Amino acid sequence: MGINYQDRIPNNVDLGSNRTLQRALEHWQPEFLKWWQDLGPTDFQAKDIYLRTATSVDARGWATYGHVRMPDYRWGIFLAEPDPNRRIGFGDEYGREVWQQVPGEHRSTLRRLIVTQGDTEPASVEQQRLLGHTAPSLYDLRNLFQVNVEEGRHLWAMVYLLHAYFGRDGREEAEELLSRHSGDGDKPRILSTFNEPISDWLSFFMFTYFTDRDGKYQLKSLAESSFDPLARTCQFMLTEEAHHMFVGDTGIARIVRRTLEVMKELNTDDPAAVRRAGAIDLATIQKYINFWFSSALDLFGADQSSNAASYFANGLKGRPDEAQYEDHLALDQTYALEMPDGQGSIKVEPVPLRNAMNEVSRLSYVRDCEIGLTRWNRLIQKAGFDARLALPSPRFRRGNGSWANVPTDTAGRPIGQAEYEQRLGGWLPSDDDRAFIYSLMQPVTEPGKMAAWIAPPDRGINNLPVDYEYVRLN
Repeated sequence: MGINYQDRIPNNVDLGSNRTLQRALEHWQPEFLKWWQDLGPTDFQAKDIYLRTATSVDARGWATYGHVRMPDYRWGIFLAEPDPNRRIGFGDEYGREVWQQVPGEHRSTLRRLIVTQGDTEPASVEQQRLLGHTAPSLYDLRNLFQVNVEEGRHLWAMVYLLHAYFGRDGREEAEELLSRHSGDGDKPRILSTFNEPISDWLSFFMFTYFTDRDGKYQLKSLAESSFDPLARTCQFMLTEEAHHMFVGDTGIARIVRRTLEVMKELNTDDPAAVRRAGAIDLATIQKYINFWFSSALDLFGADQSSNAASYFANGLKGRPDEAQYEDHLALDQTYALEMPDGQGSIKVEPVPLRNAMNEVSRLSYVRDCEIGLTRWNRLIQKAGFDARLALPSPRFRRGNGSWANVPTDTAGRPIGQAEYEQRLGGWLPSDDDRAFIYSLMQPVTEPGKMAAWIAPPDRGINNLPVDYEYVRLN
């Protein structure tokens, strides 16, 4: 299905046939562009960036490349092609026709789900707005801006749904998406992770690996929705989200590779020696993994949730990759949930499976995260060192659910509060760690050159060489 780029707002939803909706979105568009100018990437708006743009939503057309100035990027509304035979895939209405309009009884809940998803998209752009000034290479600078413009388009996707299907309430919610800001003391973003500052590139790569991967699982859950326009919207967003996780995965791998090169050159794994040589020691990388992974786990919600059960029962939000399960009703099944026993140990209790849907999604996410750890550890092993990077336990540093504020070590063993507070600084990045990382953040703008703390990528974008001028700064 091709995308109409002749309209003021590119789309494949035949926007021109709905003049009321078209006018409403054209009214919102200047506000979006003002937000982009005010809170998008700073000082690079006039530069030509080698960006990919979707020209259709099929496998061949979603990535067309060329140099574009970011304010000229054609943000728009793209939904995956409809499946006329699609049926509700889970819950109490399993097997019935999917909805093309919002059922009245689910109007408020669906709106809240869309607003929460939509709120994360501009939030990450705001979090990353200063990073362009410290990019380790033009290759990385280009990838940052590619992620940024696509997050902006994902905001458009959610705003379209709000405008098209939720009337005045939806229009007001769309305006609010531009009035909340990441880290704002008065009007912060809805989810806490999206208020964390991202002032260095190690954090950016961790964010795109762990937090964007959470986004993948949220989109997978919403792509199962019985509300077909929401499902089709998320199906297309997932194609773009894959690149964001690629940026994080390969970014961390390149940092590890450079660290190993320095360790071999110096013939030591001493963190202080690695730092003096201008690379990032593995212990510090582990601390950043601990921070960003544990932060992302809370985005799935509480391990027992009546809301999650209701979403599933009513067909609003399913399990990621629902087709892999044999039973799509999840009735009369239980889930063995680990929880603290209140006496310093762990107990396992069966809970209704529908109430544990957040935990089911979280566990799939954890397994997915472990794939990257395996790859990075393979690099370390191949270089001849014994150290290994690891995910902390999902029980570590939780802010909601059964393990909220329960002190554990990174292996998930319950410990006393005093010991937890004493050791926490060794598990998470300290002020000194952050200051060291920030000291490395010096821009490298010559094509093909890399900062000393990161190895070059294996290949460039779209089969171009690594030394291609991905961002024209002059």
